[in-house]
Amino acid sequence: MANLRAIRSRIKSVQNTQQITKSMKMVAAAKLRRTQSAFGTLRLFAQKSEEILKRVGTDGGDNPCLAAPKANNRVCYVLIVGNRGLCGTYNAALLRYVQELRREETRDAFLVTVGRWGRDMIPTAGIPIRKSFEISDTPSAQEAQTLCAYLRELYTAGEADEIVLVFQQFRSVLAQTPGKKTLLPLTPAEGGGDADVIFEPDRDVLLNTLVDLYLDNSVHAALLEARTGEHAARMTAMTAASDNTEELIGDLTLALNHARQAAITTEISEIVGGASALSGGH
Repeated sequence: MANLRAIRSRIKSVQNTQQITKSMKMVAAAKLRRTQSAFGTLRLFAQKSEEILKRVGTDGGDNPCLAAPKANNRVCYVLIVGNRGLCGTYNAALLRYVQELRREETRDAFLVTVGRWGRDMIPTAGIPIRKSFEISDTPSAQEAQTLCAYLRELYTAGEADEIVLVFQQFRSVLAQTPGKKTLLPLTPAEGGGDADVIFEPDRDVLLNTLVDLYLDNSVHAALLEARTGEHAARMTAMTAASDNTEELIGDLTLALNHARQAAITTEISEIVGGASALSGGH
């Protein structure tokens, strides 16, 4: 009987876990639809912004982001991690990737982290953390602008001669790949842009606007892509966990039935044995 109680208690515990994993799967799926829709729209806008910026040309102009980087031999990695765990290898893969980048880097490096995950784990990467940002599960344009303003300040103040975004690039719901994107410095367009275009009011005003627009959109798109991958990874992980709990419940139910049958057989044997003993006594 003690064994039966233990199995029933285990089944109840696994069923409670299954309810949690299914709920988390549903929440992750809802967040995934929202962020994926926002990312799909913004990605096209960011690509067009980059195309227009290349047509105008990034050489010349008085925008500080267009100036040559100061030779301080330092790089800033902007590590965009998840807000929480339970999403498979999503965060751990990013941490390993930034460690590999650091080993291959000959310059000094420091981190700017984005996301709440890994407050205790990220410092083990061996890269100093300059500042940490927290963003929502569906990053807004204002959050992206706040982060971008800080990164621009790092670059223009000479704190870093390169700003690199490190995040999980969304391939599909089942696949995300750690990758990087250089935010600053801006690479001059080949040929210096379209020389035959007439700019109104003038090229410098338009160029400054386009640079700010491109940087803000690039950061916002990276945040949305990273969050899309996080929600997809969590939904996949919770789907696998729910499937595993279903299988475990089936195995435990089978074990419970076997234990119950064994207990009934034992009781019948004891009854028959007792009856035989009584009849033999007469």
